[in-house]
Amino acid sequence: MSFSRRRFLGLSGMLAGMPVAFWPRPSCGAPAPKRIALLNLHTDERLEVEYFRDAAYVPDALAAIERLLRDFRTGEQHSIDPQLMDYLVDVAASAGAPPDFSVISGYRSPQTNQRLQQQSGGVSLHSLHMQGRAIDVRLPKIDCTDLAACAQGLRRGGVGYYRASDFVHLDTGKFRTWRG
Repeated sequence: MSFSRRRFLGLSGMLAGMPVAFWPRPSCGAPAPKRIALLNLHTDERLEVEYFRDAAYVPDALAAIERLLRDFRTGEQHSIDPQLMDYLVDVAASAGAPPDFSVISGYRSPQTNQRLQQQSGGVSLHSLHMQGRAIDVRLPKIDCTDLAACAQGLRRGGVGYYRASDFVHLDTGKFRTWRG
């Protein structure tokens, strides 16, 4: 877009009449820190952590998230995709709520996944839970129907809504939706 002198003067006059709070601001460059709170419903462990700061993921915070999201049946831990935490934060923001999640399931060991798959037809044989790329959650004060809709609106990752069990599955795979 080119600016003529007349257009420039018109815009500057318009800006002069606007309160400073509404002036366009250049981006400062550095992304904002990201925080998340997680409550593991099976172990009652709670974690509130800043997991992203100074344009980088915080290794100690990711290790704490990995411990909290371990397979509670076996105690096995696995690395958790940091983009999964970003997805959760973005879904909470879309829902207008703080990123303070109750966790039903995080990482699942292959043994646990196989046992669950044998007990229920709703568990994938190649679940992203086994890769640390999926989580089943609730967001306090947000109906799971609304939570799933907010996640679907972002159009990234998997979104499964399980009405009977009242939770939402989110993962960092390709965008797809389903009901369980």
